Amino acid sequence: MPRTFRNPILSGFYPDPSICRAGEDYYLVTSTFEYFPGLPIFHSRDLVHWQQIGHVLDRPSQLPLDGVRPSDGLYAPTIRYSQGVFYVINTLVDGTTKSGNFIVTATDPAGPWSEPFWLDNAPGIDPSLLFDDDAGTNRRGRVWFVGNQMARHSQYEGHTEIWLQELDLKALRLIGEPQVIWDGAAKGATWSEGPRIYKIDGRYYLLTAEGGTAYHHAVVIARSDVITGPYQSNPGNPIVTHRHLGLDYPIVGTGHADLVQTQTGEWWIVMLAMRPYGGYYYNLGRETFLAPVRWEDGWPIVSPGIGRVEFTYPTPNLPEHRWSSTPACDHFDAPTLAPQWFFLRTPREDFWSLSERSGYLRLRLRPQHLAELSNPSFVGRRQQHIHFSTQTLMEFTPRSEHECAGLVLIQNNDFHFRFVVTRTDQPVIRLIKRAAGVEETLAEQPITAGRCYLKVEAHEQAYSFYAASEPDKWQPIAEGVDGRILSTPVASGFVGTVIAMYANSNGRPSTNCADFDWFEYVGLDAA
Repeated sequence: MPRTFRNPILSGFYPDPSICRAGEDYYLVTSTFEYFPGLPIFHSRDLVHWQQIGHVLDRPSQLPLDGVRPSDGLYAPTIRYSQGVFYVINTLVDGTTKSGNFIVTATDPAGPWSEPFWLDNAPGIDPSLLFDDDAGTNRRGRVWFVGNQMARHSQYEGHTEIWLQELDLKALRLIGEPQVIWDGAAKGATWSEGPRIYKIDGRYYLLTAEGGTAYHHAVVIARSDVITGPYQSNPGNPIVTHRHLGLDYPIVGTGHADLVQTQTGEWWIVMLAMRPYGGYYYNLGRETFLAPVRWEDGWPIVSPGIGRVEFTYPTPNLPEHRWSSTPACDHFDAPTLAPQWFFLRTPREDFWSLSERSGYLRLRLRPQHLAELSNPSFVGRRQQHIHFSTQTLMEFTPRSEHECAGLVLIQNNDFHFRFVVTRTDQPVIRLIKRAAGVEETLAEQPITAGRCYLKVEAHEQAYSFYAASEPDKWQPIAEGVDGRILSTPVASGFVGTVIAMYANSNGRPSTNCADFDWFEYVGLDAA
């Protein structure tokens, strides 16, 4: 039997994938928006098994996310490799201190990456780079910046255009004149974006997304003998879309793609898509999928013979390369946080520690609240399964009614659950739902302060919350809570659900802290 793999290759909130090959190694980056560190980078040798090796932007000096609104921040990156150097080009959207398109470089994709080189006079989002060859030689030719922007002569809402300009690689600045080369394959196409140009067999291919990054998302392609165009649209466009399959199809929103050729000559495409469940709701956000590509008459055919992205395919013709699996339980014994953990916006003070109490993650209570556009005491990871269970052991004694600590599940500042230990006249465990900015206490029970086990288990859109003072002696706090507020179609935006440890003093100073002994996350999805 031929080996197969199952999509998505990266489950959970990993949208806008970009991929490159360096010899026999593959590297992939995705968007992160308001979360820090920015742009997780993954390594694979077979396109199926991926290991996170770090983040591209892991220093506050690289990534000013202060005050950034939900689903602003870092939009779609592109990663490319040329002559021993890796390049990531990206956009910081609506930053309060810095915004725009920038480039970072590294000789080792695991880092460190350079400080950003900000590009002047480079409007729009979703930039990419093409390292052109030099008339069939192995020498690097010209380097091109490709981006999208709102159409200068807009004819309708969502009318965008793709533009091109030469990049001086040594000075990392744009030179020459910008040229508009495309504004969509369909008549009246909206949100033509995510452009990538490839040079294949002497021709230039422009791959873009259009239709918006939701149900009507699509991938289209055009080609030209000259990089500046004119570009001929593929008569088979779109080459990927699921918008004709219905809202109840198990994979929707296929789009925003990047092509890669293996060392064995095969072509593959990575893209984002969503898996709705419990109706047209996708709490996991936009995930990364992989599909085969075959070329016919100078055009790519995605998922040949099927015409849609499937959950299962034969594996690429590459030696299988598995990585050591990430432990389900993090005991916080390492000197640094594991790469799956991240913060909400750029941390400007050390509110967490792995050394103050050995074997624990300590979070200091701070005034910054989850409902604000701030950087709260928050250490999170993605929800990656439709069915999952997560547990933690927390040591915390609230000193006042303003102090709380525990777990949160968040889409954004106005749509989340807070499952926290706090106090009234005695310590209590409280479940708070915040939807459209309105807060409601769903459950509250007395609890023994100090050592507390917390558990959240979800089966599709039913989320259940439990607490215990002894191992495995769970007491239900609230069962079967409707989790659809954690879905993008309800909360809007571009991210997926994040589960986090959280400590807060609700606008007041505090010297208190919460210690987390361990955190376990287990996917319960059927294989």
